[in-house]
Amino acid sequence: MTAAVFFGCAFVAFGPALALYILTIATEPLRIIFLIVGKANEGLKTINPDETAPSIQLLAYVSGLGFGIMSGVFSFVNTLSDSLGPGTVGIHGDSPQFFLNSAFMTLVIILLHMFWGIVFFDGCEKKKWFAPVAVLLTHLLVSALTFISPHYGISLVSAYLILVVMGIWAFFVAGGSCRSLKLCLLCQDKDFLLLNQRSR
Repeated sequence: MTAAVFFGCAFVAFGPALALYILTIATEPLRIIFLIVGKANEGLKTINPDETAPSIQLLAYVSGLGFGIMSGVFSFVNTLSDSLGPGTVGIHGDSPQFFLNSAFMTLVIILLHMFWGIVFFDGCEKKKWFAPVAVLLTHLLVSALTFISPHYGISLVSAYLILVVMGIWAFFVAGGSCRSLKLCLLCQDKDFLLLNQRSR
């Protein structure tokens, strides 16, 4: 049972982030390495002179997902290792759903970091200072929600509501529209994945 809890919680917490990484980032590792190093324009031009510099949204997405994964690993690795035993959570009145709740909270933190990165970068680039302030305040709010740990329902629902709001904001900031969302959901848009997007 402990192995099932370990792998189940690990896949809940890190599965979507791993899928996003594999589908959108791992397909072009050289481009991402140059983005991280900070010499994207010069390095990419020496390798391929016809290649244009990656967009600021791509940089925000990659760094946000990276920070989210790092945050998730650091916050969840000890809890995950405890799930292997020995002992059982819930003996002295603790919630028997502690590991599952922690996995879903880790997932929301990872995805929020990705959305926060996109909104924060856009706000700084366009000098819309309310966006970085909103990112900071929602970050503090979600962090404070973890303090009400016995009431997992309240903290998880609140965190996921913030996730939906930030996701919608990041979608529109990154250039999404209601029309493009409709085309994507109806599978009529051939370039709906980020890996097919090129900065123009």
